Amino acid sequence: MTPLGHETIRRLPKVLLHDHLVGGLRAGTVLDLAAPAGGAGLPAADPDRLRAWFGAPAPTPEERARRLDPVVALLQDTASLTRAAAECAQDLAADGVVYAEVKLAPEQHTEGGLTREQVVDAVLEGLRVGRAKARLFGLRTDVRLLLTAMRQAADSLEIADLAVRYRHRGVVGFDIAGPEAGYPPTRHISACEHVKRANFHLTLHAGEGFGLSSIWEAIQWCGADRLGQGVRIFDDIAAAEDGSAKLGELAAYIRDKRIPVELCPTSNVNTGVLPSLAAHPVDTLRRLRFRVTVNTDNRLLDSATLSEELARLCAEFGYTAETLRWFTVNAMKSAFIGHDERLALIEQVIKPGYADERARWASAAFFRQEDPW
Repeated sequence: MTPLGHETIRRLPKVLLHDHLVGGLRAGTVLDLAAPAGGAGLPAADPDRLRAWFGAPAPTPEERARRLDPVVALLQDTASLTRAAAECAQDLAADGVVYAEVKLAPEQHTEGGLTREQVVDAVLEGLRVGRAKARLFGLRTDVRLLLTAMRQAADSLEIADLAVRYRHRGVVGFDIAGPEAGYPPTRHISACEHVKRANFHLTLHAGEGFGLSSIWEAIQWCGADRLGQGVRIFDDIAAAEDGSAKLGELAAYIRDKRIPVELCPTSNVNTGVLPSLAAHPVDTLRRLRFRVTVNTDNRLLDSATLSEELARLCAEFGYTAETLRWFTVNAMKSAFIGHDERLALIEQVIKPGYADERARWASAAFFRQEDPW
């Protein structure tokens, strides 16, 4: 079967749950923001070369993340933050993403004198502007915010409280990111408990740079509703060549409880977590019926829109449009908005969008091409 083309995938409605605002800037925007400071020490002055530098593989997630330090340094005022957020919403809409949750670490953007509240306000305003501009071109997207605390810092409780206070203004949950080794999730258990007591939503980065113990703590001690990354759950699965598999107790618990896993396949390869896309467990987890979602992580670092990420999986694993629909519905079911909103997007946007694309392929203009379903 011919793999689904990028343009077909772009037209399909998609949902994104794991995407960092700082890691998704346009290379041209980074250069624009750096221009007043003479380039701010960036390694290239051409967007294509700069994009290639950001996208080069890195040996560890931590080293890869450090490439974003100059970008963070440029996002220290309201105008820059608002621009970044507006372009994020526009780029996601242009890629066919109908719902997204974007991660922001407010503490990273206060070096210029902004308060955390001002940082969040600026980004929320940018998302509003971006959605409005997208609508002018007939594009629809709904982008919400996840506030992230950094593992290596000591202010997670304050960030958690900020997330709860902004819960009716565009923030839909709390997240913890940063280096896993040496910084277990339980260091921030007070912040997690604050979020849970407020009946709010929690996703934790776990199971990327560290193994099963990180995942176990995130789920059983911190009460995470979703696993950010979580790819190392495969370490608790014994897969046989005939396709059968035996699940360990933690893997079985995560599958049985339908805990969503925010997989970022290209990112996992680029950080050296896995040697290749072919070695990624996304397909095994899909076949075992885990609540798998597919995400971009950092679009600038990985040179990947969500459509490109899905196109790579289609080429590698032979996925059809029906498989992408399954990933998309999984993600929408796992979103941190209300049940009625999730259901409306599934029934009124996602399912009709896939039906329309199938009808397109069934039309006379496409009768010679192989059905992607």
